[in-house]
Amino acid sequence: MRFSGRLALCLLSASLLASTVFARADDDKKKDESKPAEKPAATEVTTQGSVDVGGQHILYNAIAGTITVGATDVQDAQLGLDGKPEPGSQLALNEPKEAKDAPPTARMSYFAYFKRDAKAEDRPVTFFYNGGPGSSTVWLHMGSLGPKHVATSGDQHLAAAPYKMVDNANSLLDVSDLVFVDMPGTGFGRLMGKDPEKAFWGVDEDANAFARFIVRFITKYSRWNSPKYIFGESYGTTRSAVLADVLENNKNIDLNGVILLSQIFNFSTDIDFPQGNPGVDLPYVLALPTYAATAWYHKKLPQQAPALEPFLKEVEDFAMGAYSHALAQGTDISAEEKQATAEKLHNYTGLPTTYILKANLRVNGGEFEKTLQDDQDLTTGRLDTRYSGPSIDPLSQFADYDPQSSAISSAYVSIFNDYVRKDLKYGEGQTYLPEALFGGAQWSFLHRGNPIALNVAVDLAEAMKTNPRLKVMVNGGYYDLATPFFAAIYEEKHLPIPQSLAKNIEYSFYESGHMVYVRDESLKQLHDRVAAFITKTQTDGK
Repeated sequence: MRFSGRLALCLLSASLLASTVFARADDDKKKDESKPAEKPAATEVTTQGSVDVGGQHILYNAIAGTITVGATDVQDAQLGLDGKPEPGSQLALNEPKEAKDAPPTARMSYFAYFKRDAKAEDRPVTFFYNGGPGSSTVWLHMGSLGPKHVATSGDQHLAAAPYKMVDNANSLLDVSDLVFVDMPGTGFGRLMGKDPEKAFWGVDEDANAFARFIVRFITKYSRWNSPKYIFGESYGTTRSAVLADVLENNKNIDLNGVILLSQIFNFSTDIDFPQGNPGVDLPYVLALPTYAATAWYHKKLPQQAPALEPFLKEVEDFAMGAYSHALAQGTDISAEEKQATAEKLHNYTGLPTTYILKANLRVNGGEFEKTLQDDQDLTTGRLDTRYSGPSIDPLSQFADYDPQSSAISSAYVSIFNDYVRKDLKYGEGQTYLPEALFGGAQWSFLHRGNPIALNVAVDLAEAMKTNPRLKVMVNGGYYDLATPFFAAIYEEKHLPIPQSLAKNIEYSFYESGHMVYVRDESLKQLHDRVAAFITKTQTDGK
């Protein structure tokens, strides 16, 4: 879930608004197209471990492995649990001589943690995945609610290796078994067969692959009667909306809950490049509270508010009221109202009034990140605006990189590669891909045949209407400019569901960024709130 630069982000957002199929730079770096020669991944390896959470000493089995899924339901049904064509099936009878000519399949890597000596029907299982699209799940695996945690407290660039990994006292293993799943083409998984990128790298294709993975996983480990949860971060929340609908309506699997972290459903509200879609001013409105939180954190406000959350409520009211009204007028706005709005924005963001006026009251994410701390030649973070770093080009209009991404990425990737081989005894002789090697391939944002900008709100709404017991938990960071928290609230409040189902949605926000778990205090809050959500919903209505 790393970022290669503001230019890539701008190109991405422009392509989304044009409804093209370009890989989202939410987690994107240009990759080398070459693929290293490797020995095949082992199907699975089991090790044992323990962790202390909330006074419990939890013994667990850790399983690292891969599961192969087909590109279609028909093809997938002809694959055995070993990923090979069933004897006598059409796939087996028509198996080509060359592997490259075979129907496309995806070998997906996973890391599961099962509490020992627990009955499956009494034990929830939660499936975790990151986003991108194009990211493995190394970030959630090593940062959030697994049994191990990369130490990253603070808002500064970490010192180089050796990094520190600790037992995670906030692991979710106290209430649920955990499965961290890498998307097709990342981790230890690989794409195989003919044109596999087209078969798996798209909104619908990807969600269906995850659905097939979950079906195969719960079959392999006899978890059909366990309470089930999905936990997605960033584009993973986009996947969750579609995946929930597929599981509920195509796979006959009722979920107990959908847990969303750093949500994005409607890509036309993206604050990275809203100027590419003139006339749609909602991105500026929904990002304003995050601008205000960031200015408050860095003490850039003309008058520092004593507490964050009451201040944000004031900003939200202004954003949905006077600010929306000013933007809606376009060129008809009076000079007086424009000046008054700019001065109010100055009070809430710390940006100079003259700058805001030059921006026509519309400052995008990259401009805000570059300008907020310009007097100190610092660029503000995007994933987590608490972070800052030296500006690469003091004269540039946009932020040229993300200081938060740069601050922690090496620690996560380095620690995981050490941990997976030493502790989980998996991956020897293999390369773990933190992100997909897109090369010349592209991600298809076409969803349900709809050529306009991606919006998956209808999918989650459909899942909630067909399963009115389905509960949703929305989590987000106040300092997240990749997926602003107020945008998540807006999206949920505008799901096409009856008002009676709105009570099935709960919200939790944290004084952290996109990866709320990098802050120790927020990680504990995340654990406590998600654990309470799972405990409540696994027995809800019974």
